[in-house]
Amino acid sequence: MHSSIPEIVINYMCLLFSLCVHEASHAAMADRCGDPTGRLLGRVSLNPMRHADPIGTVILPLFAMITGFRFFIGWAKPVPFNPRNLRNRRRDPVLIALAGPASNLLVALFAAVVLRVVAQFAGAMVDSPVLPLLLVIFITLIGINIMLMVFNCLPIPPLDGYHLLDYFLPPSAREFVDRFGPYSMLFLMLIVFNTRILQIPMEFLNKGILYLAFAGTPLYSAFMGH
Repeated sequence: MHSSIPEIVINYMCLLFSLCVHEASHAAMADRCGDPTGRLLGRVSLNPMRHADPIGTVILPLFAMITGFRFFIGWAKPVPFNPRNLRNRRRDPVLIALAGPASNLLVALFAAVVLRVVAQFAGAMVDSPVLPLLLVIFITLIGINIMLMVFNCLPIPPLDGYHLLDYFLPPSAREFVDRFGPYSMLFLMLIVFNTRILQIPMEFLNKGILYLAFAGTPLYSAFMGH
């Protein structure tokens, strides 16, 4: 099913913002941990030009949105960091990696707070064209940020979740995973396209955050009713 142009614009702008927050958070955490590489490259920024990858940020997402392609995926340029500059070379890569998914969770929760405020005043705004626009924007923000968080938490290189797994792996297991590395993206695509490993947690978290946004408000039945 093809989306309308306004839907594509809203979806793409929300994705662009969310990817920028994700990558800027990596760069900011690396800077806090002692490595200024990302900051010096201008990556502690919400400017899309600092983070955009032609394929992952532009071509694939827009293709999926315009054509209604079943599988949606997108990414930005990874933020580089120099492990030699880190204060704790064992712990800090984990903090840097987790900063991205954590930032997406915070954006989703912030969007839920905004939705809750909007929902409380929905009665007074019922005839305003601004109300449906705000609802669509912030519901979309929640969905996209939950998607990015869950996807990046997969413990597969080069995703953020792998750095957390790597922290706990013994040296022998780490060597095995490193040998698996060149095939990791193929394995990742097989998982994403052929299983519900992402859909289940995404749906659970999305419904939970929307519940926080609408529970007890005049819009609860419209968005959470069965």
